[in-house]
Amino acid sequence: MKTLSRKLRRSRGQGMTEYIIIVALIAIAAVGIVTVFGQNIRQLFGDSTDVLAGNTSVANRGASSSVTTKTLKNFGSENTQ
Repeated sequence: MKTLSRKLRRSRGQGMTEYIIIVALIAIAAVGIVTVFGQNIRQLFGDSTDVLAGNTSVANRGASSSVTTKTLKNFGSENTQ
């Protein structure tokens, strides 16, 4: 009975260790991605918040899209360019 109890305890500890290793690898990957793409992500979110705040002088850095000003008169209309 004691050996069965020890085996169960060991296998639970082993499973927890595997989960900790996986979480650590995901955290390392996330830090690496933020390090590589951090400036671009900050610029993207900064421009998005400026547009949502109503700032119309935000430069569009996208390839094909453009920022259009929506008012109450044209809010429901389609964006035709």
